[in-house]
Amino acid sequence: MCDEKTELDIQQNLNESTLNRRDFNKLLALGGLALSFPQFAISSDNVQSKDVIVNTPSGNADAYFVHPHKGKHPAILMWPDIKGLRPAFKQMARRLASSGYAVLVVNPFYRDVTGLALPEEISFPSKKAWDILRGYRKRLTTNAVTEDAKAFFAFLDKQPNVNTNVGAAAMGYCMSGAFVMRAAAEMPDRLKAIASFHGGGLATDTQDSPHHTVVRSKAAALHAIAENDDAKAPEMKKLLKMAYNQAQLEAEIEVYEDTLHGWCPPDSRAYNEKQADRAWDRALELFNKHLV
Repeated sequence: MCDEKTELDIQQNLNESTLNRRDFNKLLALGGLALSFPQFAISSDNVQSKDVIVNTPSGNADAYFVHPHKGKHPAILMWPDIKGLRPAFKQMARRLASSGYAVLVVNPFYRDVTGLALPEEISFPSKKAWDILRGYRKRLTTNAVTEDAKAFFAFLDKQPNVNTNVGAAAMGYCMSGAFVMRAAAEMPDRLKAIASFHGGGLATDTQDSPHHTVVRSKAAALHAIAENDDAKAPEMKKLLKMAYNQAQLEAEIEVYEDTLHGWCPPDSRAYNEKQADRAWDRALELFNKHLV
């Protein structure tokens, strides 16, 4: 789970060549993304995208919808990490869409803020940033998350670019790793695959732990765990494996070597390109298999 302790781990192991959020945004604005991260430099010739508003019972959620130019495609909901919707996740959504999916990446904090969760002038990590983000996060109760998931898929399923005759998927990072598990339990007939990356609190000793929802799910799963997260909560992977085995669901649960919490988004200080690409490929294999 992303907190001050995980950020301290990152600081202690920081690779000076790693981009931070501001550097990534500058690179994107200057058109230099293709040189540094060619896997994220997706041409507009390949996909079509737009900023959208999704109506939910709690208000209007801003989001980014991207899909191939032609045809109908399986729907995938992408929830970002605790730093919210930002350019890096829009590029990740474009990358996913270029593989043949209709992708909605959402602002999880729309109840409190539109657009960036943190203004550019507020550095992350910092006490001010954590105070803001924790306030937003507290409102994302289990009921709020499942309410949002239903609204997001209701939006997706109305789009002419979405194939509703096949299964859908959800992807979650950091705090939203738990969201995809709860969504799968809430919509078992719609969600056929889920993927979480450095997800926190997926299996705990509490009654409302996400792993207790697996019994109500029909989704195959990928849970890509950061090495330092596993060191702090080694029982999580065991509880996850037990839950999926009991539910007789396919699940790939792996601790990725030499990774720190936050290792998948390219604007993270913990970004591990090699392992992030490997986890991405595993997710694509999962989606290609089950969203048919």
